[in-house]
Amino acid sequence: MPVKIYRPTSPGRRDTSVSTFEEITTTVPERSLLRSLTKSGGRSSGRIAVRHRGGGHKRKYRVIDFRRDKFGVPARVATIEYDPNRSARIALLVYADGEKRYIVAPLGLRVGATVSSGAGSEVRVGNSLPVSSLPLGTVVHNIELQPGRGGQMVRAAGTSAQVLAKEGDYAHIRLPSGEVRLVRLECSATVGQVGNEEHANVRLGKAGRKRWLGRRPEVRGSAMNPRDHPHGGGEGRSPVGKPGPRTPWGKPTLGYRTRRQKRTDKYILRRRGKGRGR
Repeated sequence: MPVKIYRPTSPGRRDTSVSTFEEITTTVPERSLLRSLTKSGGRSSGRIAVRHRGGGHKRKYRVIDFRRDKFGVPARVATIEYDPNRSARIALLVYADGEKRYIVAPLGLRVGATVSSGAGSEVRVGNSLPVSSLPLGTVVHNIELQPGRGGQMVRAAGTSAQVLAKEGDYAHIRLPSGEVRLVRLECSATVGQVGNEEHANVRLGKAGRKRWLGRRPEVRGSAMNPRDHPHGGGEGRSPVGKPGPRTPWGKPTLGYRTRRQKRTDKYILRRRGKGRGR
């Protein structure tokens, strides 16, 4: 999917690029799969829980089938649609019994294609199978961490994982970060790479476009007062000081390891890149 680059007819256009949306086949979503979406502004009980959130364009949530638990029933791909809530595109499946569901659209899935799920399905793009049924080297996405819970890993645009090995009750899967993780053989995964792979190359180009996404401005710590940020204060421009840069709450940053999930350490065979956390 190519990216459209504008001519620099104005400062806002100079560094802007957008998706061409060539793969989108309809702009009207399936009404039965829409839900209202209430904005929180990044607040919980009135207090800011996530900074730099608020505003943005009004959206409707599309109910996505991450479980793919309709086993043995073939489905036809009716449309490929834009989803304002995620970076990937979504595909509308119409099952043989008439039920409709959305899934994350993998790269290469076309309107009219037939997909299925379950252990007896063919290893083909868009099909969901247990990891035990996937050959070594298969590229997958939408991977479960617990059988039947639904895919939780590798769902963003352009991402993919690979089945490296199978040992005992677990498979070794290499994730997009480079981490190699153990996943139970009963867990399901969808064959193929997530579509919209050029998403990472899109440049917003102007502050207003970031506001449309609900992202509010970020302020440099060095521009604040000392009571508001460890980098603040001083006459004129001042260095960070201390032993390295800090978060607003005084924690070290830039490589500081924050992982606390010790109960899942045993499932990680190889960590992601050096300096990117434990």
